[in-house]
Amino acid sequence: MSETAVKAPGVPDANRWKALVFIALAQLMVVLDATIVNIALPSAQQDLGISDGNRQWVVTAYALAFGGLLLFGGRVADLWGRKRAFVIGLVGFAAASALGGAATNEAMMFGARALQGVFGALLAPAALSLLAVMFTDAKERAKAFGIYGAIAGGGGAVGFILGGALTEYLDWRWTFFVNIPFAVVAAAGAYFVIHEPEGSRNRNPLDIPGVLLSTLGLVALVYGFTRAESDGWGDSVTVSMFIASAVLLLAFVVTEARVKAPLLPLRVITDRNRGGVYLSLGIAVIAMFGTFLFLTYYLQIVEGYTPINTGFAFLPMIVGMMVGSTQIGTRLMTRVPARVLMGPGFLVAAAGMLLLTQLEIGSSYASTILPAMVLLGIGMGTAFMPAMSLATLGVEPRDSGVASAMVNTSQQVGGAIGTALLNTIAASATTTYIADHIGSATSRSQQQLVQLEGMVHGYINAIWFAVGMLALAAVIAMVLVNAGKPDMSAVAGSGDGAEDEVAVPVVAH
Repeated sequence: MSETAVKAPGVPDANRWKALVFIALAQLMVVLDATIVNIALPSAQQDLGISDGNRQWVVTAYALAFGGLLLFGGRVADLWGRKRAFVIGLVGFAAASALGGAATNEAMMFGARALQGVFGALLAPAALSLLAVMFTDAKERAKAFGIYGAIAGGGGAVGFILGGALTEYLDWRWTFFVNIPFAVVAAAGAYFVIHEPEGSRNRNPLDIPGVLLSTLGLVALVYGFTRAESDGWGDSVTVSMFIASAVLLLAFVVTEARVKAPLLPLRVITDRNRGGVYLSLGIAVIAMFGTFLFLTYYLQIVEGYTPINTGFAFLPMIVGMMVGSTQIGTRLMTRVPARVLMGPGFLVAAAGMLLLTQLEIGSSYASTILPAMVLLGIGMGTAFMPAMSLATLGVEPRDSGVASAMVNTSQQVGGAIGTALLNTIAASATTTYIADHIGSATSRSQQQLVQLEGMVHGYINAIWFAVGMLALAAVIAMVLVNAGKPDMSAVAGSGDGAEDEVAVPVVAH
């Protein structure tokens, strides 16, 4: 089907708010999938006979494919058209989810997870860049990115509730099958509602050396951190992966500076604002991902919460994120420089993290965890919303897909680093604590108490590191991001001469 709807320059797309519903639904599905499968993992492992040594591949196969292919996915979206990439990504993600739900052995499960990552890498940058080219009014753009940011930030906690409920009352396979209705509704809605401006495509040929170098470099980096978590930082394969990653990514930068049509035009990341956004977001996500994991373990193992109750315990953070992004961020983004929202936002989140350093066995949820969750949510919501908008603001239309992919890449790589790095810090501190205190424990109950105390001690050590990461993200945002007040007349994704073009939205075949 091909339908053209010519609109005059500067006239916003009439279907933009309907389109936001389906884009947000797709984003929710991708974010849910990241946490929902973690809840189902113990049951799936038992059913499929996956060994303890191999179970990490259920998570790693997805992370490697998703993180490694994001830049490629962003450029494909620029080349094919974002709408087409978005719909194909959704259909592929649904098919991969069906395969995962129907898995009969570990190879089928790992393959399904890798396929989910591949189609997720096509879907995620297309979704964000569609927002960038469809919302051209500064106030509307702020609102749209506020909603998108709240879903991106809060969806993970919803995943815990949904994952817990599906695993407990139905079967772990439903944590995969649940993606299918999300994907079908979002794909059908996008197919009929989204009209993408035709002039925004990148018609340059694909940069094959750039694709290979960036994909292999990012896969090596993510895998290196995954290996570090399971086998230690001194492991020969871990070290080899980091060296290979550094060499490949350096070769990628050199290649991009020389080729005529680069996969990642260096102008996208050397822009001071965008560079500051990618760096500060990546560092903040390092802190958030690891802490999310620790809180889950703390609530379930130390405090004895069920998976569903753990999900509900995260709800105040979701509410905080929604308030931070849709109320604080949206209202202030067009009035103050982005750094004035991002810097303090990260510091508020750091204050919430600081509260979590007070955790001990039997800590009160109401007096310690609840206020920490609220502060984390409000802080990250306030910071994320202008960051996601600024990352694609003013970028040339032909680069909006790859600029969006860089937002996702910084978050994926930050998440992989955060999980591995903070887990290693926590595990090391826990081992040392138990070794120092187990000798004085004479009874079995005392030994169990020392084990739990050791776990909490490890978490707190890692959380202190996370506080530092958030403070560093705040400094980077304040120093690098957005020197002046935003231009209220700025058009998202406008490049040279974009104002003179008549946008012709085309519904993809």
